[in-house]
Amino acid sequence: MDLKSKINLEKLPRHIAVIMDGNGRWAKEHGMPRVFGHRNGVKAVRETTEACTELGVKYLTLYAFSTENWNRPEAEVSALMTLLVETIKKEIKTLNENGVRLQAIGDLSRLPEKSRKTLLQAMEDTKQNPRMTLVLALNYSAKWEIVEAARKLAKAAKSGEIEPADIDDEAFSNALSTAGIPDPELLIRTSGENRISNFLLWQIAYAELYFTPTLWPDFRREHLYQAILDFQNRERRFGKTSEQLV
Repeated sequence: MDLKSKINLEKLPRHIAVIMDGNGRWAKEHGMPRVFGHRNGVKAVRETTEACTELGVKYLTLYAFSTENWNRPEAEVSALMTLLVETIKKEIKTLNENGVRLQAIGDLSRLPEKSRKTLLQAMEDTKQNPRMTLVLALNYSAKWEIVEAARKLAKAAKSGEIEPADIDDEAFSNALSTAGIPDPELLIRTSGENRISNFLLWQIAYAELYFTPTLWPDFRREHLYQAILDFQNRERRFGKTSEQLV
């Protein structure tokens, strides 16, 4: 029996988030520059997106570029932005054919103009697609997002739009860039690193974490299926006891 057939489609995580790590190490293992790893990582993005769509996962968030990534060599950053434009243009037809809506979170204002325009146009062109939402975290940082939400709520409180006492979990969640998107139930990180790296810190409070040594360019459908099966074999208690769940 293959891995896909073992998955219980009634217990799928509604939202899967992925920290796509290991492109640079993969390129180094192949004696190539880091950009080579990023380009080969596109196939993993395509396979993961298609597999999630076929299974019925409703949201897939990919950590594509963090605010800290600007500190990388200028040539690598430039190549990443070029790759972003190329990939979006190439995949837009497939996204529409498969009913996938494209969204983005992060400070998009700092992206190069061409990258930002291409991204916004793709989001507009796919906004009616109902099957799955693919969220790209670009120039994203969870700390940045939380600070921005705090500023937004503080401004609303100062202007009298909201009472400070009314600020609760729901109000804070609605002030985040992920407002309207359910929290991830499963977070996958590739490459063997066991870190969250400033990604969706508020949203993953109760997510199941899955770490795999597989480098991102080598990540395929079977790796995704294995992560989902691992998720389905866990007991999710949300602060309750096992006996309460029964």
